[in-house]
Amino acid sequence: MKAIDSEFLRLTAETMSGSRLAAEEMFIQHGNTSCLKHSLAVAYFCYLIAKKLGFIEFRMKELVRGALLHDYFLYDWHTTKPKNGLHGFSHPYTAFYNALFDFDLTEVEVDIITKHMFPLTPLLPLFKESVLVSLVDKVCSLYEVFSRNTYNIPAIQAASAAILRPQANIHTYEVGSDKLSEELV
Repeated sequence: MKAIDSEFLRLTAETMSGSRLAAEEMFIQHGNTSCLKHSLAVAYFCYLIAKKLGFIEFRMKELVRGALLHDYFLYDWHTTKPKNGLHGFSHPYTAFYNALFDFDLTEVEVDIITKHMFPLTPLLPLFKESVLVSLVDKVCSLYEVFSRNTYNIPAIQAASAAILRPQANIHTYEVGSDKLSEELV
C-alpha cells in the first residue's frame, strides 16, 4: 500500500469512529454517487492536493475531517425539503449541527463545513483548508453529474468499505489487493 493512501485511511478511521458516516451511503448526492462516496472523494482529493502543495502547510487531520463532514446533512435532498430554505443554501448548517452532535469540532472544521458552498453561502472561507474543500467539492460535484462510473480509486473504496463494515479494521485493507476486492463484492 502506498504511504499516502495508508495515511489517508488512518485519518479517515479517526473520523469514522463514533460517527454516522455510514448513513450517507443511503443518499444519492450527484448523478449515481452516494453522499458517502462524494464526501470520501472530496476528502481524498483535498488530501492529495495538500500533499502536492508541500510548500504550503495544511492541517491534514482537520482538512480530511472537515471534508468528510462537509455534507453530513443525513437526508435525501432530492425528496426532502429542508425546513430552513433551499438545500444548496441550507445544508452546510444542517451538516454543521449534525457534526457538532457527533464531534468536538475545531474552528477550521466548522469553517470548512459551514462555508464549503461559497458563494451560495455568502461568508468567505477563512482558512486555506476551507478554500480547498470548497473548490474540490465543486469539481467533484461536476464530475459526478457527468460521469456514470465514479471513483474506482482503491483508497476511496477501502475507506468506504471500512465505514460500511465497522467491524472490519480499516488498516487491514491493502489498497489494490484481492482482499479489498473480495470485501467490496
